[in-house]
Amino acid sequence: MAKSRQLKGRIRSVQNTRKITKTMELVATSKLKRAQDRVIAARPYAQALREARAARMLKPELAARQVALLFDKPSLRTKVSFDIGVELLGGHAVFLGADEVKLGQREPASDIGANLGRWVDAIVVRASSPGIIGELAAASSVPVINALDDREHPCQALADMLTLRQQWGALAGRTLAFVGDGNNVCHSLVIAAALCGMHVRVATPPEHEPDLAVIATARGLTSASVQVMTDPVEAVSEADAVYTDVWTSMGFEAEASVRRARFAPYQVNAELLTHAPEALVMHCLPAHRGEEVTADVLDGPRSVALEQAENRMYAQQALLVALLT
Repeated sequence: MAKSRQLKGRIRSVQNTRKITKTMELVATSKLKRAQDRVIAARPYAQALREARAARMLKPELAARQVALLFDKPSLRTKVSFDIGVELLGGHAVFLGADEVKLGQREPASDIGANLGRWVDAIVVRASSPGIIGELAAASSVPVINALDDREHPCQALADMLTLRQQWGALAGRTLAFVGDGNNVCHSLVIAAALCGMHVRVATPPEHEPDLAVIATARGLTSASVQVMTDPVEAVSEADAVYTDVWTSMGFEAEASVRRARFAPYQVNAELLTHAPEALVMHCLPAHRGEEVTADVLDGPRSVALEQAENRMYAQQALLVALLT
């Protein structure tokens, strides 16, 4: 009887913990404000994880934790960095691909979230629709992490801020320029940079600007400037970092030829970088060399693209530890 009471007490404790951690999910970058102290503060911890891995001294901080990786879109960096990142901290990741679950088709996203919440401690979702991720998260009893949708890429933004902190230390007052399509990567980057006190300039062709609601959110988070313009030279002038991404994101392949012509003046190349002679070059990858960025720039000494890719794992590990421990 005493053992039964103890078991019930432990079950209640786990249920209460899940209710607490559920409020710390990361479905959109703007939600970082709610959990800003822990998630933004995870950047130094992410650096500590990187150093611990290099020294082979990682601790099993996710021991006995189960994480579902629910992916409805192709992935290299996100899948590998989450899968290995969880394993390195003693947890177990279960990968569920597009053909296995058929997110929102075979059964409602809410049912998927409710079921997975009974088995795992966190759900990582990579899908097209923000609405689908939101529906799943609303029904889940455990934290949900947005690993990319058509509107946001929050985990990439966390890794980007970690990368810049490694390069410079303090981020406040620095200037970050984004040149290209005002897409999901741009949205999350603008908000994360604003939270860190960075000045942000975004240069896109007309009709490809980032969502004005995202820009308004970013401006509400900072006293630093957040600007949107059409002139790439103005955007990168004396910037500390210049960021670009593919011109044609997943789902827009039919527009590829039109976009190549429209975005040609927005290529990040040696000539453009003469206006930002000290700037780091950033790219979330995959890259199309010769389109949004030239090979000599992406593969040159000023590029931190591979650092960004590696830091995906440490930023996501730190995020999971913050959510689950």
